[in-house]
Amino acid sequence: MKLKGFITLLVLVLLSVAQLKAQNSVSTTHQPPSPLYRDPIYDGAADPVLAYNHAEKEWTMMYTQRRANVQSQGVAYCYGSAIGVATSKDHGHTWVYKGALKLEFEQGQNTFWAPDIIYERGIYHMFVVYIRGVYSQWGGDAHLIHYTSKNLWDWKYAGLLNLPDHNIIDPTLTKLPDGKWYMWYKDQKLGSITMTAESNDLINWKVADKPAIDGKAHEGPKIFRFRNYYWMITDEWHGQRVYRSNDAKTWERQGLVLDTPGHRKEDTPTGAHADVVVSNDHAYIIYFTHPGRKTHQDDGGLDKDGAYSYSTKRTSIHAAELEFSNGTLVCDRDKPFNFWLDDIK
Repeated sequence: MKLKGFITLLVLVLLSVAQLKAQNSVSTTHQPPSPLYRDPIYDGAADPVLAYNHAEKEWTMMYTQRRANVQSQGVAYCYGSAIGVATSKDHGHTWVYKGALKLEFEQGQNTFWAPDIIYERGIYHMFVVYIRGVYSQWGGDAHLIHYTSKNLWDWKYAGLLNLPDHNIIDPTLTKLPDGKWYMWYKDQKLGSITMTAESNDLINWKVADKPAIDGKAHEGPKIFRFRNYYWMITDEWHGQRVYRSNDAKTWERQGLVLDTPGHRKEDTPTGAHADVVVSNDHAYIIYFTHPGRKTHQDDGGLDKDGAYSYSTKRTSIHAAELEFSNGTLVCDRDKPFNFWLDDIK
């Protein structure tokens, strides 16, 4: 081979190698860590929801801050919980704990769970579960309450929602083409099904006559728009059930996602109470796991002092990609993917 031809071939080989390295670099850079986040104070981050901070140009994660590393009776570690806050300046890859929101508006220590956050005309609105006091067994009357903020940190109490005053939790909201806001939530008194309410102003709500999703008990509904459909996922405690709709009013039951254990670090056994963020035509599901359990509901039982072990109480937050396939959504939580939360203008 002549020297000129050899040099040309060598250049082509080097360019190909450089291209492959660049592609691998991009893939590695955009692959999220596993776990995505653990609460460094109580190690019990659950029920995550993500919101974009327009002023700071960063993503904010808010979550139920269960006190997993606190020795307590029964399920008291799930009560008296604040809403924890973590922020990311690198499009969702690194999360830094910033503290807990100051939401108390009544005497004593009370319980806050599972927020949802929307942004409307320069104001953030948070709808969150509120239970008075702390319980060591599952109980208490759960209400949905409303806060507003200009910066995602300082929240002003706007009041209890005029919804049924009995055990309703896990709100999720979106605005539909008719200009109204719609909220879906778990109604525990009606058998843990999903009900709907609508509002013109986020203050006054009218409850629908019929359930949005009934049948088998579930919780944690989350609505989002993706690939020309409305989607809802609900937590059935052995994975997330997928529902599809053309109008967000009539729902078609699909399959399960996050229902089999993952093989990434901490990503087991199944995915619980999730958020979904659609960014740049990708749908990312953000969920929590109990990595110290064999199954999601296997809490290991109480010890001689009436407490659960730290291992079975602690939680981890993870991210995976939902993919549109044959008219539905699927998720391979072990599959590498590019994770990138775009800035929102």
